[in-house]
Amino acid sequence: MASSPPPMNGVLETVLYYTNQDRAARFYTDVLGMRLLDTEPERSLFFRAGSSVFLMFNASETLQGRTLPPHGASGSVHTCFVVPEPEYEPWKAHLASHGVEIIQEVTWPRGLSFFFHDPDGNLLEIANADIWPR
Repeated sequence: MASSPPPMNGVLETVLYYTNQDRAARFYTDVLGMRLLDTEPERSLFFRAGSSVFLMFNASETLQGRTLPPHGASGSVHTCFVVPEPEYEPWKAHLASHGVEIIQEVTWPRGLSFFFHDPDGNLLEIANADIWPR
């Protein structure tokens, strides 16, 4: 009989990919307000996003696999950030003030979310609650 896996606390980090490090760093710090923790020139950006770590990689570099296993992606990749419900509408206004277009807003059974792109075309989403069943 197979045993059950040990418990998991959650996602520590997630990653999206960029083509221009300076542009990505400016967007995620200046527009999204993330704290830049560290950089590896032309390879990686490390941000704090609440209790998680948000990574931005240059896929052409991380696919080389010099110190870690090779990994990367091309095309539009997606991630969703969650904000306190009272901050949901202010986030939409904040992004609009920076010229970021809201592509679509969705009403889910457990909350709301809206979608927009970062400068590299990654599809980002902000939700006003944990929209997934527990």
